[in-house]
Amino acid sequence: MSDLKLLEYLETYLTENRKERFRKVLAQRTKHFTVATEDVYQLHNTSAVIRSCDIFGIQEVNIVEEINAKRIDREIAMGAQKWVDLNRYHTTKSCIDDLRSKGYQIVATSPHADNYDLIDFDISVKSCFFFGRETEGLSQQVLDEADSFLKIPMFGFTESLNISVSAAIILQHVTSKMRKSDINWQLTETELIEKRFDWIKKTIKNYDTIVKRYQSQH
Repeated sequence: MSDLKLLEYLETYLTENRKERFRKVLAQRTKHFTVATEDVYQLHNTSAVIRSCDIFGIQEVNIVEEINAKRIDREIAMGAQKWVDLNRYHTTKSCIDDLRSKGYQIVATSPHADNYDLIDFDISVKSCFFFGRETEGLSQQVLDEADSFLKIPMFGFTESLNISVSAAIILQHVTSKMRKSDINWQLTETELIEKRFDWIKKTIKNYDTIVKRYQSQH
């Protein structure tokens, strides 16, 4: 209860428009689906994937940096990294292990996968979509440990899409179907409160000072 009172107090520092924006965006956020990028070389590709996740309501992005450690390209992400949670891993194994502990199935995205076309994908299963390096694709480790494979049907001479384009197509499709379903896909009440605190902290100046002042008076 005290946390809620603090939260309500902190929200007095926000404009009504900002509070309403937070409310609407959080109502559409999900952890039912998440995305993992595996050693993506081009900085703008990871940044663009993060931007797509924000646009389609994906709250968490998992970034494996076993080989290529890169900072996020702020210009291309256009501030999305401020609102999306980034989980970074030094190895593919640690990423997969953590995702499995959270109940995710591992979905390998590949133009050569023989399992599911995108249109047939079962959205009821909590899933993490893995995207690999620009030229090599996903590592053998991801392919070996994947629970499911997913491909975007293609009918031209080109056999692959840029990973950021692939991520946007897949996320648009699965989140659209998800929102029309009866799946319990939204954030929990605890998660909503945590994100309200997090986003307020990233929005108002002197956050720590304001919190200390409040706590000294209550």
